[in-house]
Parts: sequence; structure tokens; C-alpha cells
Amino acid sequence: MTSTSTETSARPSIAPGETWCAIVNPAAGGGRSGKRAPSALARLRERGLRIDTRFTDKPRDAVDLAKRELDRGVRRFLCVGGDGTTHEVLNGALPTAGSDRVTVAMLPLGTGNSFLRDFGITSAEEATRRIERGHTRAVDALRIVHADGELYAFNLLGLGFAARAGALTNRRYKPLGTAGYIAAVVQSTIELATDAYPFSTDRAPRDERPAILLSFSNSRATGGGMQMAPRAETDDGELDVIRIGPMPRGRFLSSFPSIFAGTHVHKEGVEQTRAKHVDFELGGKTVDCMIDGEVIPLALRRIEVVPHAFDVVA
Repeated sequence: MTSTSTETSARPSIAPGETWCAIVNPAAGGGRSGKRAPSALARLRERGLRIDTRFTDKPRDAVDLAKRELDRGVRRFLCVGGDGTTHEVLNGALPTAGSDRVTVAMLPLGTGNSFLRDFGITSAEEATRRIERGHTRAVDALRIVHADGELYAFNLLGLGFAARAGALTNRRYKPLGTAGYIAAVVQSTIELATDAYPFSTDRAPRDERPAILLSFSNSRATGGGMQMAPRAETDDGELDVIRIGPMPRGRFLSSFPSIFAGTHVHKEGVEQTRAKHVDFELGGKTVDCMIDGEVIPLALRRIEVVPHAFDVVA
């Protein structure tokens, strides 16, 4: 659990009169979400949670559903699926919520389920217990500005190797969870490449050095249990920048297991810094970005932290 996170509410989230909108992605986790969601939601209803349920059937459905429910006055969302489901819900809710605070609870029935690990939640059963308890925490979000607009992230944005391995995972190995990401890492290492993504931060000047990987993290974990940014805090108003510079394939692959303990940041060629915002100078070039577990091509311009952007039940 993050050491600096503070509970913003000690009252039960199942207080009488409150209704939650459950947005269920039945395809998440290779279909596991669709199979397990009915019993999980039934348990919460038995505990007194009032739930209206909506189902997605295609990408970005959760964005549209969240927008629609927000217009109806809903401010409490239960995301049933993986991190990608929560990503879509937040991108439907945060841009238009205005001064009304959005609260998000998560039932992690997807593949990676990385974000909740920062709060010691590694299973749907533990997530259910936390929802029943109902304590909330204020967490930051990342506002990502690109040539065609903006979107929000709550976990991380990764460039280079992270995006290539993420795309391969989603295309071939997603049903295997963390094991699938490991398989994608091994395969991607065969064609290990470096590229330059010129950027500057509020603390450092332009950096145009080639890198194998760049990660801009709001929380610690990615790909399930991999501790990409071991010092990251979800509520500190900063993002953690992880840079892996050029290195031989063999050394990269042999060092990879250390990411599960977060000790990779102590390896030669790996740097970790912090920033409140990042400005990119890519000349309008579109690059693959791994955002909250999904790979999205964007012409990046800026990432900035939005402190305490929403509340999460944890």
C-alpha cells in the first residue's frame, strides 16, 4: 500500500441511498470477467450495494457508457474487468465531471490488474472486501495531451520496448496474464531496438538520448506484478520517469526478472527521476504508446499530473 496515500472517506461506500453504475467488460481476462461478474455483483448486492449494471460489447463502449451515466448524475462507478476497462471509464467521466468528484471501485477480473496492487489488492476477493469496507483514497491521474486532443491515464504511459511488448501481449498472449507478458518480452528482445523520444520535464532540460524504454508512471506496477516504478506513489502529485538506455540483448534479458522486485532501477543503464509534467518534441510524429495496458498510437505533446483527480475505493 502506498505510504503517503490518505483515506479521504471513512464512511462505507454502501451507505443507504447511494447507487453505483457497474460497467462490465465481459471480454476482459479472456472472458473470465463475463463469467465471474454476475456472482461478484450478487455478493455486493447482498451486502447492501445498490447497483445498476451496464455491459460493453466493443472497444470504447465503456467511455460512452460512463459519459451517458455521468449526464444522468452518476458519480460512482464500479469497473468490472481489467485496467483497460477502468481506463475507458475514467476517460468517459473525468473530462466532463466538472467540480463533481468521481469515485471509482474496481473488480479486477481482467488480465493484468496492475493498479490495485499499489494498495495491496491482488484478487477479486480482496477487492470485494475493500468495496464492502468502503474506504476511499484520493489518487492522481495523468492528463495526456496529443495532436488530436487529450486523454487520461491512471497507471502509466510507456514508450519503446514497453509499447512493443504490450502490443505483442495483447495480440498473442493476453489470456496468459503476467506469463503472457513475459513471453512477449522474450520474443521482443530478439529484435531489441532503441529510439529517441525527445522530451523535457519541469526539472530537466531536453533529453534526446536513444532509449530501449521510457515509462512515465503514476503507480508502481505494470503487466501484473512487474514493479516498473518502485518509488511511485498514486497521490504525490508527481509521475516517475524510468529510462532504460541502450544495452546488449543478453544483459537486458538477464536483468529483466529484477523488475518483479523493482530492483531493475539499480542496474547499470537504468535511470529513475520524477516530474510534474513532461513536454515532448516529436515533430508531430505518431508513436505507439502503452497506456494502462492498451497500446494507442499518438502524436504526443505533453503529460501532466492532475493531483487527486478522483477517488478510488481501496
